[in-house]
Amino acid sequence: MSGPVVVVGIGADGWDGLPDPARREIQACEVLMGSARQLALLPETGAERVVWPSPMLPAVRGLLAEREDRAVCVLASGDPMLHGVGTTLARMLGPERVRVLPHPSSVSLACARMGWPVEDTRVVSLVGRPVELVNRVLHPAARVLVLSAGADSPARVARLLASRGYGASAMTVLERLGGPAERLVTGTAAKWDAVVDPLNVVALECRADPGVTALPGVPGLPDEAFEHDGQLTKREVRAVTLSCLAPLPGQVLWDVGAGAGSVAIEWMRVHPACRAVAVEARADRATRIARNADALGVPTLRVVTGAAPEALAGLEAPDAVFVGGGATVPGVLETCWDVLGGGGRLVVNAVTVESEAVLAAWHARHGGDLLRLSVHRAGPVGGFTAWHPAMPVTIWTAVRP
Repeated sequence: MSGPVVVVGIGADGWDGLPDPARREIQACEVLMGSARQLALLPETGAERVVWPSPMLPAVRGLLAEREDRAVCVLASGDPMLHGVGTTLARMLGPERVRVLPHPSSVSLACARMGWPVEDTRVVSLVGRPVELVNRVLHPAARVLVLSAGADSPARVARLLASRGYGASAMTVLERLGGPAERLVTGTAAKWDAVVDPLNVVALECRADPGVTALPGVPGLPDEAFEHDGQLTKREVRAVTLSCLAPLPGQVLWDVGAGAGSVAIEWMRVHPACRAVAVEARADRATRIARNADALGVPTLRVVTGAAPEALAGLEAPDAVFVGGGATVPGVLETCWDVLGGGGRLVVNAVTVESEAVLAAWHARHGGDLLRLSVHRAGPVGGFTAWHPAMPVTIWTAVRP
């Protein structure tokens, strides 16, 4: 580009709501890019007007390259760096090639109307994303702002809440925030039937229906939270396994021999930026993993159907790998170990003598931490209570030098 791309945040009040620096950039540019709705809010300036195609993302680089010798101004809704095109351009071009003039975001405006502290409000964007993301933030008394993808988003959110036992949740749809046609529509998820403007934000005050048990935010969800056929890393072992994997925001996990996908799902629930790939040989289990991921609010979990190590070829390089099944399969541990970079973590669980022998050999070669967990649950024995042992699990954790 001849200079940095200028990204101007604009609200529903259009030209009237823009400060002078933003107006000057729009008046001075040679190319003005934005949605048809955004461009219609501005007076004619003589600049070429480019309406974003749908889908937008694949076309951005080409549209900019065609105009690399001209001054370009890009319009964004509200704050361009909050789920906006400013973030995309900074990543694509480099932050030094982008100059952002933000406008109050829809999140700030919605919190101002609702009287909610911004820092205590969860935000979920449905723009180009599945509605099941809302499942991850559902708990009693949660305040959630959902950035809608259109007029049907509130109804989709309402149906989701009702199906998850949160039909009593209060919903406020805030239309055209900051503009002259701003309107608030209220109701509950269970009885939602309002017709709303496509430009809207949904404010949720979550209330659980009687008898609904909220899921915790820490690893170790109840086993009943997962649909499974018995192939499941059990709750206590899962909590320890996640602590050994030590997930951090932005990191990628491979869950090899994923079963019900519980470890990959809980990894992603740690932070919205955590990503995972669940690799499962059986197609029926792979389908079940996807259902579990939707239900537990991480629908972007990637599920790969295939047997390791062949199914691992071409996957995004991981920061950590969990092998919950298949440690004795030739090439699995070798492939997982070799793909890890420095500081990468390999965690392997074993329940058979043969798989324990494999872990002992790897521990002898590479060191790390080797532990065994034994869990006993109380249960009836006749008219009394006794301890019933589960199969002990050996866990090997190693960090790649």
